[in-house]
Amino acid sequence: MSAHPRLSINQATIKHTTVAQAVQVVTGAGIEAIGLWREQVQEAGLQESAKIIADSGLRYSTHCRGGWFTVPEGPARRAAIDDNRRAIEETATLAAAGAEGSRAVLVLVVGGLPEGSRDLFGARQRVSDAVAELAPDAQAAGVTLALEPLHPMYASDRSVLSTLPQALDIAADFDPAVVGVTVDTFHLWWDPEVLEHIARAGRENRIATYQVCDWKTPLEADNLLSRHYPGDGMIDFGPMTRAVVEAGYDGDIEVELLNQSIWDTPPAEAVRRTVRGFECAVAPYLA
Repeated sequence: MSAHPRLSINQATIKHTTVAQAVQVVTGAGIEAIGLWREQVQEAGLQESAKIIADSGLRYSTHCRGGWFTVPEGPARRAAIDDNRRAIEETATLAAAGAEGSRAVLVLVVGGLPEGSRDLFGARQRVSDAVAELAPDAQAAGVTLALEPLHPMYASDRSVLSTLPQALDIAADFDPAVVGVTVDTFHLWWDPEVLEHIARAGRENRIATYQVCDWKTPLEADNLLSRHYPGDGMIDFGPMTRAVVEAGYDGDIEVELLNQSIWDTPPAEAVRRTVRGFECAVAPYLA
């Protein structure tokens, strides 16, 4: 089975790979795009990673991830802001190395409540402040900061943004080329108004990336590792995918799977299963 031309493999799906190994597996499966994670890029070195991407002929779909800037002002916040500036540089370098159609998109997981805090509103304001501080760097580098709302179960420890409107309201103060949003089926499928929110994101030209994976209960003991191959769970991908297409998003569509059993699968087999799942569950709605 050939891979759909818009399918991209996010390296989280094959976590236990180096940059070189991930690229080899993805190209070997006939897939045209990839998104890498910062840990593996830093392990290989930014310039070496860019060379691997350039030699592969793959498009670069996203860079994962920045964010984690909900803490109050102080040394930890300054370190987080500086780290995000490095992430912006990485994104620009890797996207420039990718094939035509690559996108310089840095996915932002903004962070949960600081230790000892219950102040969601204050944490969200600090997210907005951080985006405002980083936006000039992103604009200068030609990078889009893609705010990713996460499922509400992660509000305390991973993301104080739980809905698309929360992300869109922060992005509204900036050029859409500089600040956009990530639409991820795993995190948003539950929202009864998600289709209207996707339409708004389209009107505002804010959809920077579309990520797909499935939801299945019971969740894993570590709920972070509960993402499944498209078609293996209970998400109806048709409405959200059609909404994203109708909203004008025409870029690569990433499958990002965080799941220990998938990580324990040989990477080439995990990618083959991803291709099959995408073809059955997502691709029919891309025509």
